[in-house]
Amino acid sequence: MFSAPSHEIRLGQGEPGKRLPDEQPIALSLENVRLEIPVFTAETRSLKTSLIRSVTGGKLSRKGGKAMVAALQDVTCTVHQGERIALIGHNGAGKSTFLRLISGIYQHTSGRFEARVRVFPMIHKSFITSPELSGLQAIKAHYLMVNGHLGGFEAFSDDVIAFSGLGDYVRLPVKTYSQGMSARLLFAVLTAFRHECLALDEGFGAGDSSFYEQAQDRLHEFLSTTGTLVLASHSDALLRRFCQRGLVFEEGRIAFDGPLKEALAYYHRNGVSGDVDPLPQDAPV
Repeated sequence: MFSAPSHEIRLGQGEPGKRLPDEQPIALSLENVRLEIPVFTAETRSLKTSLIRSVTGGKLSRKGGKAMVAALQDVTCTVHQGERIALIGHNGAGKSTFLRLISGIYQHTSGRFEARVRVFPMIHKSFITSPELSGLQAIKAHYLMVNGHLGGFEAFSDDVIAFSGLGDYVRLPVKTYSQGMSARLLFAVLTAFRHECLALDEGFGAGDSSFYEQAQDRLHEFLSTTGTLVLASHSDALLRRFCQRGLVFEEGRIAFDGPLKEALAYYHRNGVSGDVDPLPQDAPV
């Protein structure tokens, strides 16, 4: 892994009274982390290593007759509270796997991983609750999951319903919603909370095009109030707006860790810039 000199990633240098990120308490710590995912298929024996790598970005190996994909390999990094981290890399490089690991969705195979803050994932595009529930019941379930109580729920639900634009449809089962309606409701629910640490995949959608501009304003406000942010995206403009540090992933490894500007330059310079949208810094996102 290539890392910029440590003094170069001390953001906020020269601002009196402002603590630098590496002086803040540690939020996430990973040391030589490896994550292997078994491939369960009757055709495993005939799968080509190149095919597996093209889909997952990982290295294919065999253990006890089973095919295993090394989705993350020897990942070492420390994230301090308040840092804004960009995950950069082509599809299958390990960005989404990293998000799932720090969110507790995946468990590492070896190495050491410690999360000292609660990491909230915004990765999936569907509710974790039953589609049989009404929209209002789904809102309540998410509120209880995050807060553990219903104090303040009425104001929260009013905000979510108003922003999603569902009106009386919120009392119907989620399974009757169109894809756009479901996306609008889920987006409104998840962006109504302030999170200590957020793991966000840019692929998390906001619904139909008429909702897009309104959703962007709310998302930007939401990200601005998040404590620690780990954001995977293919948009340079989005990363520049919210992040200061970049981790470039290649085949499940961190190939570069340093200031965002240098991380993006490293990524583009190494011939994989086709997957990132090199928008100008002031372009709308």
